Amino acid sequence: MNKISPRLLLTLIGLSALGLLAMALYSQHVGHMLPCPLCVLQRYAFACIALFALTGASRADADHTRRPSAVRQASTGLGLLAALAGGGVAVYQVWLMAHPSFSCGIDPMETSLNTIITARWLPWIFKADGLCSTEYPPLLGLSFPQWALVWFVIYALAHIYLLARRRK
Repeated sequence: MNKISPRLLLTLIGLSALGLLAMALYSQHVGHMLPCPLCVLQRYAFACIALFALTGASRADADHTRRPSAVRQASTGLGLLAALAGGGVAVYQVWLMAHPSFSCGIDPMETSLNTIITARWLPWIFKADGLCSTEYPPLLGLSFPQWALVWFVIYALAHIYLLARRRK
């Protein structure tokens, strides 16, 4: 069986995470779906996954042995942490949407998120303006937080595979 190369897998992870961010921006600016604080946290997680994956993919192995470079290993580990953190936020948002009596609303988290330098420099990506309890039409039967959770699980599994993989 032919294994996928770590460089290719990391490139696919990075590009797909950027694609998901592009879809979120399209939904926000064209579909008028305002991001809530939890959505913005998930955007940060997808951006980190893309950054770490593309950094790891760009790094050639440190030596010409079969061991992955330290940068690739560190990038993969950080990507796994970002996927797990984003997945945790997505689980919480899915839970919030299943319990409409709760809401993240306008709270200190939104205020804090909107004062981060990235939210001030790139408000069209990282500014939280919406409510977590707002129901938008599902996409192929799943809500946006449910889709985010699916992708975070896929990314976590791919990173675990890369970290556990032994080159022969």
